[in-house]
Amino acid sequence: MKTIVVIGGGITGLSTMYYLQKMKQEHKLDLELLLVEANEYLGGKIHTIEKDGFMMEKGADSIVARNQNVLPFIQDLQLEDELVYNATGTSYIHTKDRLLEIPKDSIFGIPMTIEALFKSELISTRGKLEALKDVLTKTASFTKESSIGDFLEYYLGKEIVEKQIAPVLAGVYSGNIYSLTMASTLPYLIEYKEKYGSIIRGLGKNKETFQSAADKKFISFKNGLSTIINRLEEVLTDVTIIKGVGVTSIEKEKEKYTLKLSNQEERLVDSIIVTTPHDVTQRILKNKELDEEFQQLKNSSNITMYLSYDISDQQLPKDGTGFIVAKDSNLVCNACTWTSRKWKHTSNNGQLLLRLFYKKTNPRYEKLNAYSEEELLEVAKKDIEKGLGITSEPISYEVTKWNNLMPVYSLNHKTAVDSLTKKIAEHYPRVLLAGSSYYGVGIAACMANGEATAKKVASLLN
Repeated sequence: MKTIVVIGGGITGLSTMYYLQKMKQEHKLDLELLLVEANEYLGGKIHTIEKDGFMMEKGADSIVARNQNVLPFIQDLQLEDELVYNATGTSYIHTKDRLLEIPKDSIFGIPMTIEALFKSELISTRGKLEALKDVLTKTASFTKESSIGDFLEYYLGKEIVEKQIAPVLAGVYSGNIYSLTMASTLPYLIEYKEKYGSIIRGLGKNKETFQSAADKKFISFKNGLSTIINRLEEVLTDVTIIKGVGVTSIEKEKEKYTLKLSNQEERLVDSIIVTTPHDVTQRILKNKELDEEFQQLKNSSNITMYLSYDISDQQLPKDGTGFIVAKDSNLVCNACTWTSRKWKHTSNNGQLLLRLFYKKTNPRYEKLNAYSEEELLEVAKKDIEKGLGITSEPISYEVTKWNNLMPVYSLNHKTAVDSLTKKIAEHYPRVLLAGSSYYGVGIAACMANGEATAKKVASLLN
């Protein structure tokens, strides 16, 4: 019998184990499956709580529906009847002291038509004319490892990138767009520029794809995202799950590995899949020859705050689902989601639930991170008053701090991951790295990575 252990019980680890169990049962493989999670609960950054009649997500609030692996996985888990889709509506950028609409015919703030470009209230006439160079400028030597910020500024100009595109992209990908690669953000833009001679024209030619995807772009569940975690734990009947115990080290023993646990236990195993954040994995492996690559991988941090109100969400000043904050705004937060408007299931009586984001890229982040929850509440209340004109006292609030747990794919990310993977294969045969530190930060990407990793480890053992 071969023993496979997954370290980390987040969505990557659980997905990996789900597919391993499936292969074991379908092919009658002689495997022992073990999952070890340091927390007392599974799910990692997926964690739903209920408070005063509101549903709040401590981490991610949704899954991108259009990824091809998502719905089949949910169907396998028999969760189709639990699905809910996001309400759609206008998104805004808060600039100076106003909410201005992100043009509807745009994707991540990038216009899909010339008409959408000229309708924008966010940029000047000069900035709009500068963006037209996209149609005239020949394709330059950008690759998928180039900076998305450099690429967009080269073709569309500085103003539209700074005022309309960067706030959206930085909000989605939690990083400076000049330090993020095309591959980790919008790789198809290179193909559009090459094929159609224009980013705008390319997006326009594929407009239907983006608009149909946007109608039901995100999914969650009636009882929150923890639904999928709970179901996975329920169906992993052929897996030994250990919670509240961390892994302190991995030591090679001839053709096997000794797993040392924080409760002083040791386990002898044949193959290991490590899904923990890269810095945790680095501490577990304790191998100086891997340090150079590990240290090139970057994490970010953020603070999220929910505030709930005993007022109807119809009192929001505009029809929409939230806003992103521009550099010239007088608000402290980076973004605000109108959660009860975007996700009807999060509020029992249609009362107002807001979520604010304060990211590490925020100039005031270090000071904010040192604040008490009560001090953060005062900052959030001022942001809501300035941004939305709401002066009522919240009936409850919830603060979550994710310190150095949000992967950011910098320009050398792929090179570092490729080198690290090669070295791991040399030093630790049958030990695989998986998870958002390396192969995609969204829940859908983690699910797909789990399936691919399960297939890979099964192949290695064969």
